[in-house]
Amino acid sequence: MMRKWLQIIFAIIGGVLGFEWSGWNGYALWMMGAIAFIMCLAAGWAAGLGMKLLLKGEQRVVSLPVSDLLSGTSGLVIGLLISVLLFPVLEKVIWIGSWLPIIVSTVLGIMGFRIGYEKKEELAQVFRNRAQNHEKQTHRPYEEHKILDTSVIIDGRIADICKTGFIEGTLVIPEFVLEELQHIADSSDLLKRNRGRRGLDILNKIQKELEVKVLIYEGDFEEISEVDSKLVRLAKVLQGKVITNDFNLNKVCELQGVSVLNINDLANAVKPVVLPGEEILVQVIKDGKEHGQGVAYLDDGTMIVVEGGRDFIGSNLEVMVTSVLQTSAGRMIFAKPKLLEKAQ
Repeated sequence: MMRKWLQIIFAIIGGVLGFEWSGWNGYALWMMGAIAFIMCLAAGWAAGLGMKLLLKGEQRVVSLPVSDLLSGTSGLVIGLLISVLLFPVLEKVIWIGSWLPIIVSTVLGIMGFRIGYEKKEELAQVFRNRAQNHEKQTHRPYEEHKILDTSVIIDGRIADICKTGFIEGTLVIPEFVLEELQHIADSSDLLKRNRGRRGLDILNKIQKELEVKVLIYEGDFEEISEVDSKLVRLAKVLQGKVITNDFNLNKVCELQGVSVLNINDLANAVKPVVLPGEEILVQVIKDGKEHGQGVAYLDDGTMIVVEGGRDFIGSNLEVMVTSVLQTSAGRMIFAKPKLLEKAQ
């Protein structure tokens, strides 16, 4: 389509030129037609050649990697800017006329493109260094949000963990969690009331006595009724982690793809390692569920089930560990009295 329009335009131009050259004699129409025909053919040939060159150039540009194209373009722009600065001086050179600025601009543009293309790696390194320096100047350390739920606040161990410095970032206490704590503290049930007040005391201790950042999140998700679901939504909004010791909330967070820190898992991880075959001294304090079993506890609260330990309730007993069972609720140790092992 573009080719036809060019041919029509050049044919008209050729006709006008033929008319002007021939004047008003009898050859005017013949001259107009001949020159218009020649101009039409020339325009068609030039348009075809120009399109081929344009498509070839376009294919070469498209095949270039983006980094090469950007580096070459940067060099071209620099070359043209230099030619613009030289333009006032070049205009004063009379002997070559107005062609000198055009020639110099073309040469500098081509040289700039080639130099930029050849120096693409060095240019890329310069830009990378500048970006890194800018990032160092403007970068602020990212503080991860740790969102506390009601159970972990009432539990109280979070304050001791914060005191040791193992918790980094900002502790987030949602307002809907505070409301739940307040509701528990105002309960008519004595046990619940004491738990709620303990939770409030723990929060007060964290805010006033510990060197940890605390954020009271005042937002609420009114369309959600359950506190656990609100905690999951808040963790997604803040891109933080939920700190809890609630087994069910732990599972919900895992299903929703939310990171969770379970205080019980931490406590189990730092308990002393007891391996099968080890001998330990325990005090059997009560009978177990199965016949003949006795139950003892380590100092950290780990329960030990002693086979045949019912007869030793109330006394200290050396036992040999037979197996260790790790569950989500904690660690359970099975053992036998050392005297029975020797007898066998």
